[in-house]
Amino acid sequence: MVEPQATRRQFLASGAAAAALPALRSARPIGPDDLVRVGLVGCGGRGTGAAAQALRTAGPVQLVAMGDAFADRLESSFQTLRKNGRVSERVHVDASRRFTGLDAFEKVLDSGVDLVILATPPHFRPMQFKAAVERGVHVFMEKPVAVDGWGVRMVLEAAEVARQKGLGVGVGLQRRHQTGYLELMKRVHDGAIGDIVAARCYWNMGSLWSVERKPGMSDIEWQLRNWLYFTWLSGDHIVEQHIHNLDVINWAKGAYPVRAVGLGGRQVRTEPRFGHIYDHHAVHFEYPDGSFLSSHCRQIDGCWNSVSEHLVGTKGRADTAGRIRITGESPWEFEGDGNDPYQAEHDDLIASIRRGEPINEAEFGARSTLTAILGRMATYSGREVTVDEALASPRLGPTDYDGPWPVAPVAMPGR
Repeated sequence: MVEPQATRRQFLASGAAAAALPALRSARPIGPDDLVRVGLVGCGGRGTGAAAQALRTAGPVQLVAMGDAFADRLESSFQTLRKNGRVSERVHVDASRRFTGLDAFEKVLDSGVDLVILATPPHFRPMQFKAAVERGVHVFMEKPVAVDGWGVRMVLEAAEVARQKGLGVGVGLQRRHQTGYLELMKRVHDGAIGDIVAARCYWNMGSLWSVERKPGMSDIEWQLRNWLYFTWLSGDHIVEQHIHNLDVINWAKGAYPVRAVGLGGRQVRTEPRFGHIYDHHAVHFEYPDGSFLSSHCRQIDGCWNSVSEHLVGTKGRADTAGRIRITGESPWEFEGDGNDPYQAEHDDLIASIRRGEPINEAEFGARSTLTAILGRMATYSGREVTVDEALASPRLGPTDYDGPWPVAPVAMPGR
């Protein structure tokens, strides 16, 4: 690990310190003209982008602290933000508030921030979210919010504490802030397509980046730098990426699946640099009312691609492929001005905090994360899995971040 390296003792001690914090610590009131002090934890591309979006929101706002496991990633992010002409004047992070190591999130939270952006690999999200809530810090956290049932349970518990404290919580499921989707959902919920009896959704695309292991890299450092390809860190791409589409269907249904069966595997992306996750999943989800969702996600070059959602109702259909539209008894097509949903999710969160009515997206973020985990457990195991089994599933990944952590075997259905 890049220095300073967090030892297991330091990491667990910092976690114990967080648990011992006063449970009643709440956020300070923030009015329309008050400064919002932002901290960033996880300085990769998405974290850097999220920080820039937070800094472009209305009213006084500054980035005052940053943290990452690796010094080179933090420095790259810091320089990128300083060179961004739209936000550079709002970057106020001196060397004493740039923290590295696996305990960097604790130091960011203790540096006087009002709002923290959590953009580390999803394995760490539940622990970091809980620590932020305990300190009375507002949170924007990227999706997914966990990689296992253990983490989902922690997020749901912390979400309730956040609600009691009046903390704002945003989750990076930006379609819920996108004007076209908002207009579509209003009509769907008003009955424009009748009762939803079936749905399908896709995130089928080509390959993504990967990191080759260099000599001298520990197990943990390589897996952290190449985090997409390890289930304990990312949840597999059905959780890390396909959650967007699954969340749209859950949003439309106003419900979450209760069981799933599925097929999946690792057919093309088999090199060691791709860890142990699958390159394709196909899942059949069942909702409490008996309706079904057919879900496909794939990361293989040269295939049919689609990132879309489709709803079949008793009075019509809703589709988001290319155009957002409804066909059937009440036809409609979105023709308004599209917004930037990545910017809107930060605008909406900080505006809600300023007016004293903070939004809290943690519960639906956790429930849709659990939907994706349910699908992964079905494809990995090859059997029917219930949502209760998924929620009860144990923690994935190491508790000793110093020791060896060899790559686990690829999941074999039936075994």
